[in-house]
Amino acid sequence: MKTLILGGARSGKSLLAERLAMASRLAVHYVATAQALDAEMAERIAHHRARRPAAWVDAEAPVHLARTLREHAAPDRCVLVDCLTLWLSNVLGVDDGVHFVHERDALVDTLPALPGDIVFVSNEVGLGIVPMGALTRRYVDEAGRLHQALAAACDRVIFVAAGLPLALKGSLP
Repeated sequence: MKTLILGGARSGKSLLAERLAMASRLAVHYVATAQALDAEMAERIAHHRARRPAAWVDAEAPVHLARTLREHAAPDRCVLVDCLTLWLSNVLGVDDGVHFVHERDALVDTLPALPGDIVFVSNEVGLGIVPMGALTRRYVDEAGRLHQALAAACDRVIFVAAGLPLALKGSLP
């Protein structure tokens, strides 16, 4: 089962993803895309890490997400990726965008062939006003396109607000 969970900041999407991973009864591999580039982000990462079961295998993929998924996905595993919008920010920052297109296409192309359960967590950033700056507009545009491509490839898409899940595609577990 491939699942995409979308929602705003502090909406409960990561907690829902963790519950889905535990409910799968499969070995869980947690793929983190965040980088501890400052003390505040290091604290956020530590908070997420502290609430995960010790048996979960941790992997980091700040840029090469498709490659990391190919390495960790298996029929007897649930791979939880948190979070796609941080990954997007990391990849967009690598160069003029050529690398991003390569990494995004690799992710979208790889997803259908991946075995086991895959759960993606991502921030829905397209519900607000159109940003004023060109870079921010590009980020919002690329996030929207990425979400659309992954939603098409996933079996289930869930939107979370105030800790309440709403099935957009498929059914709630």
